[in-house]
Amino acid sequence: MTHSIRRFRAEDETAMLDFARSLPEHDLLFLGRDLRHPRVVRAWLIAIKEGWIDSVVAEGSDGALLGTAALVRDPLSWSAHVGEIRLLVGTQHRGAGVGRDMLQAIMTIANEHGLDKLTATMTTDQINSIVLFESLGFRGEARLKDQVRDPSGQPHDLVILAQKMAQVSKRMKSAATPAETAKT
Repeated sequence: MTHSIRRFRAEDETAMLDFARSLPEHDLLFLGRDLRHPRVVRAWLIAIKEGWIDSVVAEGSDGALLGTAALVRDPLSWSAHVGEIRLLVGTQHRGAGVGRDMLQAIMTIANEHGLDKLTATMTTDQINSIVLFESLGFRGEARLKDQVRDPSGQPHDLVILAQKMAQVSKRMKSAATPAETAKT
């Protein structure tokens, strides 16, 4: 399936809610907020407008959202030099390069912002996501035991992966990765 990577826009709100509701609940645990609620998506769009978050979506040739990635920054914090990446890919589109394309686009945006470090947090059983991030140079930095609970009350560990942007910049110089791409 053909897909393109583009910026997340306000007019995508309903499609984003539909996408989030199509994901297994477990996939949303690392986000901190439940993306299936309109209030959460509206807050996300406000944060984009205010410059705290940059987001891209993967869009199928039929216009459906296949995934989303966000770069979350807090320019007022002591960690203004660090960006957190959040990545979600629809279950039917995993393993097809959609996540990699969005992750590379977000890494390009992080480079443009001049960030020094990137982090990503996920549950420890999201092996394919961990492998994807590690294939692009991220390494484990922390494991948080029983950090999140699913709706049934079951605790889950989170892993935090990180990468210095100097490594990303070096790779980008050897192979250009534009933020707006089309893939088949």
